[in-house]
Amino acid sequence: MHTHDVDEELVAAATEVARTRCRGDNHTVAAAARAADGRIVTGVNAYHFTGGPCAELVVLGTAAAQGAHDLATIVAVGDRDRGVISPCGRCRQALLDYFPALQVIVPTPDGLRAVPVTALLPHTYVWADHQLDTPSWSEGPVMRPSHDS
Repeated sequence: MHTHDVDEELVAAATEVARTRCRGDNHTVAAAARAADGRIVTGVNAYHFTGGPCAELVVLGTAAAQGAHDLATIVAVGDRDRGVISPCGRCRQALLDYFPALQVIVPTPDGLRAVPVTALLPHTYVWADHQLDTPSWSEGPVMRPSHDS
């Protein structure tokens, strides 16, 4: 049962990627995000014993590579028909730092629900709040350091 204004097309996209692209133990979760311009960006996790990236983090990089710099909603789906899963703590923090207004689709006892990423990390550390040259997430867009230097 899907409820609470959930982006069903986004859930279906992640479910299809999980069903068709997640094979074996290296790729077990798919994620899909909707950009502000309406396009859907997908990705899968890259499991590795050293701590490979989760599907949500792969989607962040893929979105950036495709020029989708403003994500509105994200969802993760497990392989083998596990359905929608909540992001792990590391992903929650990264999603908050990159997109503080992001909606995250999560399972609840009453069905799926889209919730603000801030609700997944109450009383959290907000990286931008501790940067001297960037505004707080509540004051505007989060500025990120360049990794090119």
